[in-house]
Amino acid sequence: MARAQACLERASVPDRKALQAAVKALGFKLVVEDSYKPFAAKGYVSCTLDGEDAGFDLRFGEVESPPPALAAALGARDVAMTFRWAGDPREHYAAVAVCAALADAFGAVVHDPEQDKLLSRDDLIATARQIGDAL
Repeated sequence: MARAQACLERASVPDRKALQAAVKALGFKLVVEDSYKPFAAKGYVSCTLDGEDAGFDLRFGEVESPPPALAAALGARDVAMTFRWAGDPREHYAAVAVCAALADAFGAVVHDPEQDKLLSRDDLIATARQIGDAL
């Protein structure tokens, strides 16, 4: 099951360089590696945090059958980036930091399907910082 889903307009999906710049602009010490390829990534995306692996599973798809709260916020956002991670807090940090960057710089609406709630840019940033501080 997805742990987070970022929904964007197709034209707003960033390339790796733009995504990395957005992550850095938020002050996150995360490097998104070359395995991130818009629309082509189907599985593990490598990231590096303080020299250690900190990746997550990423799938691109169409927004399909969104729950009512998400549907109301979507507007023209038609691409779903679905994030999954295991129990490693570095993986959790990486996924949340990337979602925060997508919300901040690319207009993504981020949804937690397990709790069926929208996650604001500020909540994502705060969560990533909290996880990062605990690492």
